[in-house]
Amino acid sequence: MALEQPQKKQIPTSKRIKRIAIALAVVAMYIWTFASINIDFGRVIERASANFSRVVPRLFSPNWDMAGEVIEMMIETIFIAYVGSLAAAILAIPLGFLAAHNITNSRIITTIGKWILSAVRAFPEIILAILFVVVVGPTPFAGILAIAIGSTGMLGKLYSEVLESIDMNVVEAMKANGANGLQIMFHGIFPQIIPEFLSYAIYRFEVDVRASTILGYVGAGGIGTMIFFAQSSRNWSDMGMILLVIIVVVTIIDYTSSYIRKRIV
Repeated sequence: MALEQPQKKQIPTSKRIKRIAIALAVVAMYIWTFASINIDFGRVIERASANFSRVVPRLFSPNWDMAGEVIEMMIETIFIAYVGSLAAAILAIPLGFLAAHNITNSRIITTIGKWILSAVRAFPEIILAILFVVVVGPTPFAGILAIAIGSTGMLGKLYSEVLESIDMNVVEAMKANGANGLQIMFHGIFPQIIPEFLSYAIYRFEVDVRASTILGYVGAGGIGTMIFFAQSSRNWSDMGMILLVIIVVVTIIDYTSSYIRKRIV
């Protein structure tokens, strides 16, 4: 006896029309975008081909004489990212608790916490770096402050989501057995959140290393300063050395942090 083939689910007409309308809207948006920005593709191709033959070969011929200086500045960049990420990981903890509705049990407090985190996340690191360079001067400390503030918003949001997903039955059981607030915090909440908090903090360090490489372009220290001078003087061999070091270091950090995060979680 032959088995009957399951009938294919019929997509409702309204859903089909909705999908078609969304697809047409996306296509129309792309057409409108390209039509309104007035790109001269002929000129773009002409300039790209001229610059390609002039710049790219020099990028692939890095100036090895600068290797020591570039590595030194890259180490400074890593330190900026590390200190900024560490400060952000600490500052984000109270903000994460403030924005977690199951911890505060207050809609007003949770809303305030989420507003603070949203306001902090609204500023890109490069804008924060420009502001802090004006305040504290063109030093690596400006880069650290920019990374710390910029990362606090994102880590605080991630921490609050981790807190909102914890098993509250453990907390309620401890309350029922007469545990006080500190005991609940250290024995009921922290064991559930520490692995994910550490994982997110390490991942954010990866992101901050990449962000720190460009902060020096506005005077906030690190290898970005060398990028600025190499670009200003059109010294593409130096730029090639800088890019090579950045690629190697960022790749090593990515693989190392991924391995650590897998072991933690």
